[in-house]
Amino acid sequence: MKQSTLRKLAIILMGAVLFTALAGLGVFYAPDMSVSDWLYQEERASVAEVMVIGIDAKALADFGPWPWSREIMAMVIETLNQDEENRPAVIGIDVFYGGESDPYVDEWLVEAAGQYGNVVVATYSLLGSQYIVQDGMPYYDHHAVLSYEEPFEALKNVTQSGHINAMYDEDGVLRHSLLYIDPPDYERVYSFNWMIYNLYCQYHGLPAPDMPSVKGRFGAWYLPMTSKPGRYYEFSVADVLDGAVPSDHLEGRIVLIGPYDAALQDSYKTAIDHSIQMYGIEIQANAIDALAAGEYKTELSDRVQLAILFVLSILCLLWFWERKMLPATLGWLLVAGGWLGICKLAYSNGIVLHVLWVPLAITVLYIITVAINYIRATLEKRKISNTFKRYVAPEIVTELLREGTDALGLGGKLTDISVLFVDIRGFTTMSEVLTPPQVVEILNQYLTLTTDCVMRNHGTLDKFVGDCTMAIWNAPLAQEDYIYKAVKAAQDMVEGSRALSQKLQEEFGRTVSFGVGVHCGPAVVGNIGAEMRMDFTAIGDTVNTAARLESNAPAGTIFISRAVADALEGRIETTSLGDSIKLKGKADGFEILRLEAVFDVMQ
Repeated sequence: MKQSTLRKLAIILMGAVLFTALAGLGVFYAPDMSVSDWLYQEERASVAEVMVIGIDAKALADFGPWPWSREIMAMVIETLNQDEENRPAVIGIDVFYGGESDPYVDEWLVEAAGQYGNVVVATYSLLGSQYIVQDGMPYYDHHAVLSYEEPFEALKNVTQSGHINAMYDEDGVLRHSLLYIDPPDYERVYSFNWMIYNLYCQYHGLPAPDMPSVKGRFGAWYLPMTSKPGRYYEFSVADVLDGAVPSDHLEGRIVLIGPYDAALQDSYKTAIDHSIQMYGIEIQANAIDALAAGEYKTELSDRVQLAILFVLSILCLLWFWERKMLPATLGWLLVAGGWLGICKLAYSNGIVLHVLWVPLAITVLYIITVAINYIRATLEKRKISNTFKRYVAPEIVTELLREGTDALGLGGKLTDISVLFVDIRGFTTMSEVLTPPQVVEILNQYLTLTTDCVMRNHGTLDKFVGDCTMAIWNAPLAQEDYIYKAVKAAQDMVEGSRALSQKLQEEFGRTVSFGVGVHCGPAVVGNIGAEMRMDFTAIGDTVNTAARLESNAPAGTIFISRAVADALEGRIETTSLGDSIKLKGKADGFEILRLEAVFDVMQ
């Protein structure tokens, strides 16, 4: 395997490992959770018959600051149950009544709560970190139940109870409900909402609900919210005692009573709305609705999702690498957008995926590879340009860079061009009497002169063949006045040869003179040769005729065709030689003209 391929694979592997590691370490946790909440959590129709009666500002104004005497809650329970034909299925009281108070008031509360067997009250645990030694190994348990509190004994005996503990995720947002806790020296304690919904099912003769899929020691389950804050709230506790709640509005329903005022400090940021906090009693209502719907969600293992991220990162990097912008962009959009669709589809089928991991990683990798591809392409173009400009005209390099690989394929097109051939007269004899280094030095100076004349007149230097130089005009790019430019280059060469001859006479005791031929007409211009070796050149009768004109031109002479002379009439001075010189491959009557002068007259 080539070293470049190995390097490419190593870079791709490192990129995939890097983003997989970052995701696994939780670097993307907060934005991922926010995007997941946006995609997953949405309001939907309520399934359970839940209503919230709030300990709100109105009730606090009527009954005074919290905490109230327990007799108020006793009266509320009695009022809600007073119409036996229309009493609630369940009354859930999200208030912790620990310890005993006034015996008369406590007895009243116990009697009211126990009369119909439809009251669920709250228990509470203190959760935190604890230093533990187990099997001789010390460690910190960050999910320890530090303490557990139950309602006072008499109330506990006549009611059902469930814990009201809430658990934030790492970013301070509530997305899970705790199905149960396991306090030391106690049996497993199920949640307030689970106990309420079970009692509701018993009241209506419904089958016992299935438990949601849980993870962790506390049985945390993903909570798909039904509503945003405010939807479940219907009445104030004050409305109940004022008789403002119709009894037929309560029949068979779940009535939740709990704090509903910011001053009571029982509100949380939830997944369905990060901007407005939700009261704890509304969270209980959402959990009951989720239990009633039975559409539980399972959070796919992070290990599996990291493996998916790793594989997709490798595949996408392989696709992005050295890919043109359009297919790379389409690939990025397909994977990133497709992953969002997969997440939504999976969620509707009960699977919770990390929404942002794949799109974020793929987007960053896409940007990096596009930048790398651009930098590499720029450097390669610069390298190609700097290299090939030493051999061919800048126009050819520009055309190749503009058209990319399409310009490098075999083929050509018919184009009207002007062609110039020039070579040294007597070069073979000179080579026999001079040393090779001297011959090379003379040849280099001659080729430098001819190249300079071609470039100065915006020609394309086609090739060097020994001491012969070939140049064309009007290809690969169209040019104005291209025939004049070719003739002007020829004149510059002849004039330049005089200074070069004097210099070479002084250095080597030898002089050089040129014979030049110029013709114009149609020719096939393009990449000629084989796939593994080709030349950008021109072929056809026009090229052959220019070569024949040059081979017959004496030293210091420029031969042109009638086609060139007619095209530049009034701008050049010529002497017609008629058909006195026979060109190989040409029929009798082909006119040759000797160029005498070129005038600087714009067309």
